[in-house]
Amino acid sequence: MTHTTTQQPARRTSAAVVPVLAFAGIVVAVMQTLLVPVIKDLPELLGTAPSNATWVMTSTLLAGAVATPIMGRLGDLFGKRRMLLMSLSVMVVGSLIAGFTSDLLVMIAGRALQGFAMGAIPLGIGLMRDMLPREKLGSAMALMSSSIGVGGGLALPLSALVAQHADWHSLFFLAAGLGVVSIVLTLVAVPESPMRAEGTFDVLGAIGLSAGLVLFLLPITKGSDWGWSSGTTLGLFGASAVVLVLWGVMELRVKAPLVDLRTTVRRSVLFTNLASIMVGVSFYVVSLVLPQLLQLPEATGYGLGQSMVVAGLCVAPLGLTMMFTAPVYARISAKYGPKVTLIIGMLIIGIGYGAGLGLMSAAWQTIVIAVVLGAGIGLAYSSLPALIVGSVPASETGAANGLNTLMRSIGTSVSSAVIGMVLANTANDVGGVAVPTMHGFRVSFMIATGAVAVGLVMALFLPRQRQATKPQLLASSAEDAALERAHEVLGGFRGRVLTTAGDPVARAKVTLIDRRGRQAGATLSGEDGCYALAVPAEGAYVLAARAAGHGPLASSATHSGDDRPVDLDLALPGETVPA
Repeated sequence: MTHTTTQQPARRTSAAVVPVLAFAGIVVAVMQTLLVPVIKDLPELLGTAPSNATWVMTSTLLAGAVATPIMGRLGDLFGKRRMLLMSLSVMVVGSLIAGFTSDLLVMIAGRALQGFAMGAIPLGIGLMRDMLPREKLGSAMALMSSSIGVGGGLALPLSALVAQHADWHSLFFLAAGLGVVSIVLTLVAVPESPMRAEGTFDVLGAIGLSAGLVLFLLPITKGSDWGWSSGTTLGLFGASAVVLVLWGVMELRVKAPLVDLRTTVRRSVLFTNLASIMVGVSFYVVSLVLPQLLQLPEATGYGLGQSMVVAGLCVAPLGLTMMFTAPVYARISAKYGPKVTLIIGMLIIGIGYGAGLGLMSAAWQTIVIAVVLGAGIGLAYSSLPALIVGSVPASETGAANGLNTLMRSIGTSVSSAVIGMVLANTANDVGGVAVPTMHGFRVSFMIATGAVAVGLVMALFLPRQRQATKPQLLASSAEDAALERAHEVLGGFRGRVLTTAGDPVARAKVTLIDRRGRQAGATLSGEDGCYALAVPAEGAYVLAARAAGHGPLASSATHSGDDRPVDLDLALPGETVPA
């Protein structure tokens, strides 16, 4: 049984919450591809070697990977809106630092602070879960999850346009401006969530996870430069394995861990995270291949000879299509469930990459590839938070979605390293310049197709909806309605709402939630604390109760055809209800 406490009542949310949170997600995702249009010029711009210049990209990736699970847990403990604002503020500071320097080390520091903001995406998903009515939650989480791809896709043409017509430092000032706008909108339109997790922040767990992730991702991102069989690369991989194993042992023994590993190894969570890695791999391949193909000169025999801006515009439909798939996802998922939607998305991605093997001879063909892949990746990304949210307690939403976002980041990191190595090893040397080949592009697409196939297998192992784990508390659109319902043929749940001292709680809102996280009924307790709720069908449910001046309670119960007495004990703010 999961219990959380709050110091404030839930606030009504405005219609602006979803677009504001989605905008924040898009803004922080922009940081990943902000410098892609000028990546080949970075060594000259920073006055350093190409191997050193890659740290400008690597630092953002590493910081984002470390920040996502940590900020998710801090949001669960101290407030998701508060941590979201902190993430955006750090991003603005990092953007300003990078905008005023051409020094390599200072630039790397600024880019690392920009990457730190990636924690905003799981925080936004957590806020949506805590505040939105159930009929809006699916499409809202889909849009927030897709913001990773939307921001990355839209940043390419915008960054290319700025870099081609202005000083490249303008990119950072643009990022800072977007961050400030997002902060203001969040302050105005997004209330703080009342949900809080019990416990304290696991500092040692955060240090251990950060160290393990850095040791793992560092050789992935730099392996092609250092050599995959070099002592440095293999040593870091070995060290990461040792650190992460020790971290896991410690987390299992901590009362309030940073990541609940027992929940993480649950079938629904484990295979969702494994599938997320594969989706991340497939997403980044198209971002690496199509811009290069479009900008290569026609003299190569296969290059499409487009400008930096045109190349960005041809890839932009990837992000736009992901954005527009959110409402489509909501309809499919409402009827068939997020597992089926994930499978459909992966099938579309596979079709896109398979067709792309023969569609690389014209700019319009790359647009077709981008649209198809955008639709598939959008559906797949949209399914992931719904699968996670339906598998973890409400108090762990931020941390669990942070870990899932991390899995996607690991996928993009692996994709960047592997595709970079493939393109480098298949390149032709033309006047001392390595020029990617069509063979390398096609091999990259085949790798993406293979990754999707593996992810599809992982998705098939996800439990069916009726076998899903304990349902979770979701906000209801009828939250303040009093639905007095008589007992029906199947009976239902009845009992009393009491304080921990045994006193009845009058006019407490009692909500019945089914295994799919949907409201199945609601009522108010009487003056004597008694309530009665009919059920639509036999099975597992969650009974959620809350009242003014008391902490909320969620209790699981199974109905087998007769009336079940279930007493609900509410706690005063700050108290903990014994499980």
